[in-house]
Amino acid sequence: MAAIAEVRSIRPARSLRKASNRPVCKICSDSMVAAEASAFLSDDVVSYLWSCDNCGYGFVTTQALKPSVCN
Repeated sequence: MAAIAEVRSIRPARSLRKASNRPVCKICSDSMVAAEASAFLSDDVVSYLWSCDNCGYGFVTTQALKPSVCN
């Protein structure tokens, strides 16, 4: 006779904070994991090209980099 057991995790499967930092497609609401391409616009600004794998919608984001200080 087979036994069935249910195993429950005490931690949530995904952190809400980490999930909210990912870009989401405005057309189909699919979350994206990695940019298709990136380019430096200046020494402290990076541009990212995103393309949705689900519907093909594409868009560009920019990110200002904070200068790092080495001790």
